[in-house]
Amino acid sequence: MSLDEFSQHKGQGRYVTTVVDLDHPSLLEVIDSHQRDDLIAALRALYPVAERLAVEEVSIDMWASYTTVVKTVFPKATIVYDRFHVMQHVNRELNRLRKRMNVKFKGAPHLLWKHHQELNDDQRDRLRQGLKEHPCLAIAYELKEELYTLYETARSVKGAQRQLRRWLRIARLLYADAAAMIERHLEGICQYFANHTTSGMTEGMNTRIKLIKRQGYGFPCFPHFRLRLLACLGSS
Repeated sequence: MSLDEFSQHKGQGRYVTTVVDLDHPSLLEVIDSHQRDDLIAALRALYPVAERLAVEEVSIDMWASYTTVVKTVFPKATIVYDRFHVMQHVNRELNRLRKRMNVKFKGAPHLLWKHHQELNDDQRDRLRQGLKEHPCLAIAYELKEELYTLYETARSVKGAQRQLRRWLRIARLLYADAAAMIERHLEGICQYFANHTTSGMTEGMNTRIKLIKRQGYGFPCFPHFRLRLLACLGSS
């Protein structure tokens, strides 16, 4: 299972939470809130106790309220902090470091964010030249790439914990905020390596939700919006 949110009305601070079945990719529910108490009440109403106790894993981001919701509603479930959200934290701090250093070269944010193997030859040359002139940023970039490689190569929860702790010893010098976040959530982050559970499919579903919302001109009536989403993205 996965919990995630998207903005219902841009700029108004209103968020809707999606509940997704990761085993049989489908939308289970759409909740008109992302507040902790609202989610707990809605999920308790959606699932009887026996079903809630049977949930084995829930993939979420590091937002504290989600952690509380999962522990309260699905007490036997393992919390898996989504790898893409972890990398997002690191990439954002890498870009903040670039801005503080006033590093500017063509496509810099995009080139720093993407995994090195996903770049074409021209992009790699531009990145190499840009980093050559800024050694500190080059070290930060290599640390980001090391974390990506760790996600691709670690084969067990304990092995990932050992490697992440080694990574953190150096990374905290440049990634103070992201490193602190990873240290606080280390156990749940490393649970990814048990079954490689992610919210990636949920992110794709959120993209489809945005398309449906545009096609419905915003759906000002939430109940109608919810029914349309469940009809289009729920299990058949």
